[in-house]
This record gives sequence, C-alpha cells and structure tokens, in this order.
Amino acid sequence: MHSPPPAPTRTPVRLTQFAHGGGCACKIPPGELEDVLGGLARPGPPPGDTPLLVGLATGDDAAVVALPERDGSPARAVVSTADFFTPVVDDPYDWGRVAAANALSDVYAMGGRPVLAVNLLAWPRDVLPFELAREVLRGGLDVAAEAGCHVGGGHSVDDPEPKYGMAVTGLADPARLLRNDTGRPGMPLSLTKPLGLGVLNNRHKATGERFEQAVATMTALNRDASAAALAAGARCATDVTGFGLLGHLHKLARASDVTAVVDTAAVPYLDGAREAVRDGYVSGGTRRNLEWVAPFTDFGSADDDTRLLLADAQTSGGLLVAGEVPGAPVVGELVPKGAHSVVLR
Repeated sequence: MHSPPPAPTRTPVRLTQFAHGGGCACKIPPGELEDVLGGLARPGPPPGDTPLLVGLATGDDAAVVALPERDGSPARAVVSTADFFTPVVDDPYDWGRVAAANALSDVYAMGGRPVLAVNLLAWPRDVLPFELAREVLRGGLDVAAEAGCHVGGGHSVDDPEPKYGMAVTGLADPARLLRNDTGRPGMPLSLTKPLGLGVLNNRHKATGERFEQAVATMTALNRDASAAALAAGARCATDVTGFGLLGHLHKLARASDVTAVVDTAAVPYLDGAREAVRDGYVSGGTRRNLEWVAPFTDFGSADDDTRLLLADAQTSGGLLVAGEVPGAPVVGELVPKGAHSVVLR
C-alpha cells in the first residue's frame, strides 16, 4: 500500500520583487517634482466660493478648504489627500495596513480627522493571484476601521506593477490646523517616530529578512501624535515620509522662513537601522534626497552614515512637530533664518 503523495508546498510570493522601488522611496525625486509643479498654482475661486486654506504653494501634506458656516454650525474645513505606492513589504496584508496608515497620516499631519477613504489599486492580474489583492485591501480596511474612517469603494486598474493606497477626506478646525508654514524662531522640534524605515525596508527587499519593529512602526497611526500636538497648542507640523527628515524639514523651514537646527544625537532610530546603512542597504530615493538637500544644509561634523539616515526615505513615518509633544523626543529647534535652511549640530 502506497502512502499518498505529500501535498504540494506553495512558495510564498515576495511582493517586493515585483516593484522597481518600495514604499515612499519610489516617489518622484523632490527636486524634479518641484520643477514640474513650479508655476502651476492658480488664483483661487471667485469671492463667495469655498476658500482654499492650504494648496500647492507651500508643498504641505494635504489640501484644505473651508466650509461655509450655515445655521450656526461650527467652522469646519475639509482636508483632502491621496497616497499610494509599490509594495514595501512582502506580506500583502501588512502592505495594505502600511499603505493605509501612510495615506491617513497626511490628514493627521494637518491636524484633521479622517472620515472617508477610497481605495486606489493597481494590480498585474495575469501575474499575481487576485487573492493577494484581497489581502492588501483587507489590511487597508482594518487600519481605516481602527482610525474610525469609512472606506467607500475606490478605483482599480490592470497594471504591470502592483500599487496600493488611498484617497482620504478628513475634517479639521480651520483655526487649529497644523501647517508647514507656521513655524517661528524659538519653537522646539519633536519627532514622534524613530527613523530607519527606509534602510530596513530596503534590506527586507534584498534579503527577505522581516523586521517586526519596522512593520509595527509603519502600521501605527499618527492619530494620537496629532491629537497630542493640537492639545499642546502646536500649529506647525509635517509628517516624515519619502523625502526623509532632512527633506521635510527643509520644506518646513523654507515655508516658515526660518532655519531648523537638528541635534543629531537626539534623533531616535529603529534597531538595526545603522547596521543596514553600514551594510549598504540604502535606496536610490534616499541618495536622491541627500543630493537634493545638500545645497540647503550645513552638515557640520555629521558622518556619511548619519547623513544618509537623516535623509532616509521613510514610509508611514512619524510627525515632525514645531512644539513639544508628550512622549516624543525633542530633536532640535527653529531659529531665525540663516544661510542654510537646516543645520546639523
């Protein structure tokens, strides 16, 4: 009597191998993006229409329009954003969670509350099983549910490279927005998540090693950090994503007409981040970030590895807040505008 043949084993699909980049490291380089967007800003709508409070001019995290007050209703503003990217991790459910948390983050970075999201999905349907796409969508749905945000459908296309994210609509108090152009000299700078996500994700893509600390950080909502910043009276913030800490800090300092001084010893990093840089797991996006900010940055005595980590392309990173946020390290301060927009100490 012969025993039945063993059930065939299925090799897990490594989603990161189907993408030329990963996560927010696949963004268009910031310098090229600014060249494309330059001159595209248009005058606002005629008087009496819904005013645009935050638009293209300062390169902030989301667009914001004020809703007209009617029947004694409280003043409100609508926050609108969209974000999607190629796989940053191999697990489809985790990728969905990361992408959703990252998209929702732009609303939190403006001091808003997400209320409605729609999915954005590109999928190589003849190459990857659609059951994996279902897991991606399930991950996004679970994170949106955690945020108290409805998911009301979306849009999908057949694409050679998988991509996923969300377009998100939120609500905010127009008098209590977090903006990137409201920083003033004397304000401390707080960072609510450690850096190093980009180099750990790049190592994961190259080797298949799984970094639980990176997944936990990327899937953590910035909801509580945003609420804490507002409660502390902050009015200036941005989130740290594809342009790295230095890139987003440069944009904040430029928009606020100040210089940002960073205490490099105070910046937190994920376990394994420095080792990943040492071993060469640095994305092209991170190197482009560093090249872009170099003319605007006084690097002081910072070594090459530190410079790369500070420019590391983060995916679903934390908030960078001009103000003290309970539980978050203070990593620098804003000072009067000098020769550089960012100075490392």
